[in-house]
Order: sequence, then C-alpha cells, then structure tokens
Amino acid sequence: MSLKQILKCRDDAGPVSFDLQNASSSSGPEFVLVDGQSCSWAKAGESFGPERLRPRIEPWLTALCQAEHMSLLVGSGLTHAVNHLGGCGALPGMGSADFGDFHEEIDVEAKRSAKRAGRREGNIEDQVRVANELLRGLQILGASARSRALAKRLERVLRGFAGSILDGERQLALAKGVDREKAFTYLVSFLMSFASRSGTRDRLHIFTTNYDRLIEAGAEVAGLHLLDRFVGSLAPIFRSSRLDLDVHYNPPGIRGEPRYLEGVARFTKLHGSLDWLDVQGSIRRFGVPFGARSIGPYLDTPGSGLAGAASLMIYPNAVKDRETAAYPYVELFRDFAAAACRPNNTLVTFGYSFGDEHINRVLEDMLTIPSTHLVVISFGDPLERIMATYKKLGRSAQISLLIGSHVGALSSLVDHYLPKPAIDRTTFRMAELLKARWSTVQRDIDRAGVPAPDDPGTLP
Repeated sequence: MSLKQILKCRDDAGPVSFDLQNASSSSGPEFVLVDGQSCSWAKAGESFGPERLRPRIEPWLTALCQAEHMSLLVGSGLTHAVNHLGGCGALPGMGSADFGDFHEEIDVEAKRSAKRAGRREGNIEDQVRVANELLRGLQILGASARSRALAKRLERVLRGFAGSILDGERQLALAKGVDREKAFTYLVSFLMSFASRSGTRDRLHIFTTNYDRLIEAGAEVAGLHLLDRFVGSLAPIFRSSRLDLDVHYNPPGIRGEPRYLEGVARFTKLHGSLDWLDVQGSIRRFGVPFGARSIGPYLDTPGSGLAGAASLMIYPNAVKDRETAAYPYVELFRDFAAAACRPNNTLVTFGYSFGDEHINRVLEDMLTIPSTHLVVISFGDPLERIMATYKKLGRSAQISLLIGSHVGALSSLVDHYLPKPAIDRTTFRMAELLKARWSTVQRDIDRAGVPAPDDPGTLP
C-alpha cells in the first residue's frame, strides 16, 4: 500500500503530496507534507489528520456536486473497494487466456497494442479484440476450418471470462452477513452522495467501464431508480429512442406540469455488461442473478435464438475504438460525450485508471469548456497514468485530485469527505438563519459601539 497521498482542490495551484506518518493514532491517521512541498493550509513538518483535510475537501466537493449537470464515471476500483470492505478475497484478474493453436500470434499482437496504448502488458480484453480481428481475417480468406476452430476457442474464452466476473460477484454475495452489510452500506452512501440531487436539477448520469452488476445491486438496496436505454420486462431490449425517458409524479392539488421524482439517475455501461446478449441483431438484457454460479443456463435458453457465449456483449476494444464504430457502443459513447461536453458540468471519476484513450479524448474535449470541472478520485496511481494525463490535459484550474490510500479510499471518502447522501435542506436553512441572526446582532453592536462576540452561534 502506498503511503503517498495527492490532493488538489480549491485554491491549490498544483497537486499537494503528503505521506502517512502514523496510521494508528487515537484521533485518526496523521500525515505530513512530503519534503519540498508547500501549501497554504499546512506547514512543513507539521502533522495533520482528517480534521484538517475535511474543511478543504467536503465543502468543495459539495459545491461541485451542485453544478447544473453532474456525471460519475466508475472504473474497476469501485468493485475492488466494495469487495475489500466485504472481507472478500482478491478479485479474479484480467490476465491472459489460452487461445490454443492461435495463442502465440494473438498474445504477441495483444501485448504490442497494449504498449501502444500506454499499458505495460496485454490482458484478456486485448486478446479478445485481436482474436476477433483474426477471426474476421480468416473468414475473409476463406479458411473455414481454422475460423471455426478459432470461433470455438473464442467462445470458450468468453464463457470463462463471464464466469470469472460471476465469481467476483459471488464472493460478495456469500460474504459474512455483517461484512456484506458493511460493504453495501458504503456502496449505497457513495452512490447517494452524488445521486441526491433535487428534482429541479439535471439527473446524475452514471457511466461505468465495468461488466459486473455491482452498481445495479447497490442501486436496488438504495432504492435508486436507474434509467437506461432498455425497455421491457422479461428480456428488456436496447432502444435508441429512450434517451429522454424520465420519472415524474403528481403531488396532491398540483396545478401545471408534474414534478421530477427524486432518487432517479441515468445509467450507461460503456463496455457492455455480463447480462447483455446479442439476440438476432437486437441487444437484450437477461435476468442473470447477482453472483450466479454459471452463465451457461441463461445462454442456452430454448427458443432464445442465442449463439452461445459469442453473443455476450462484453467486447472492450480500447485501441481500435470499436466502441465508436459498432452497435450499441456508438450509442453509449454518444451518450457519454453528450453528457460530459456541456457547460456547467462536473464529472467525477472513481477507480478509473485513465487507460482508455477513447474515454480520455472525451474528457479532454470536455475541459475545453471553461465552466466544466473534472474530479479524479483513485486509491492509487501505480502506472502513473493519472498524473501523466493530468499534465497532458493542461487544465489544472479545472481539475481536482484525490489520490491515495486515504483520500481515495471508499471508506474514508464516505466517512469524511463526500457530500451528505441526502437532499439536506435543513443545513441550508440553519445557515441562512445564523446569517440573518448574525447580521441583526452585528448591526445592534455597531450602533452600541461594543466589541463583537467571537462565535455567532452563541448569539441570543
């Protein structure tokens, strides 16, 4: 675990680095600035803790979350964080798969393309992309026997990949009751910190590159209604015409237009999902239970017209930008670009490592609009892609950073730094009351010519 924390918010001219000095202090973790660092809110050699960081981070994030438009981009870091809180073991990795007779050629090309994209090693996502390209090439050349062999191997790999995703879900589903409840409590608080927007503001739009259904499970526990492009009950079908669908309600005695229902968010899975299937040219979502033992029974449903695991819509292709050229990915990325590149928009990333160039380009375009803001929250930056992207973007005034095992951890964020996961009218009313009371008493004090009290909260 890295001890280095990186924070940039409010009036910080650049990222401020500080190290964990004492993790077992009775008052919480203690930090000290890295040698050579300076900032306006801490002195060199001085120790500080969450009580110093909270007044800087929480009001800033709360203000940003009140922007006219709000988006949340979630990467695999959220799944790892929730599973860790649930006391689960390490999640199945994204290591390479075995493609039999084609493995050497596919593996070499996958590694080459991964390095071109700024990643050290290729993984199963790169291999699947290369295997699809090779399969298409064999079909064009008329090598039917070899193409059939590769298609069978690809289907086996995808079935195994889907099984590994289900294994990760099942770890959390089978966790001890207390640990599972703790994990979902933090997940719900995290989601509602951003989704608690009044009906007069634009809906939160959640984007994720994950294939698992953790966000969907957390939304069900929270009572958060997710709006996506799928329509139907038994096997919802992806529709391009359902972008502006929303939920309203009619208060008693209403006159005029209905009001927006609170607790509603839009939801888009940019890289597809474990339960999305290509059924005879249509994209459908099948009811695979969270943490099911196998996806096989749902692929082999009689009369479904499925073609096995090859019909799973989990084809990430970060280098060749397949997402921007094939259905339904073109629709999903159009939603992402439209939601991000708007004036007065705040986009928060959590657990996203900035390894997808097609996403990074949208963020770069977004920051050309001066009223937009990007908040990057991550548990770490082991490949230093986040800081490299930060320098490349060159828009430091529009970027906030919370990187590290404390400021970027799900538990400490929920406990100390994220906005209150509710629509908090009471706090605003209290602040207005204290302000009005202070102004009234201050005016009387000025007339009397006596010193003002230090604490306006003690005023009569």
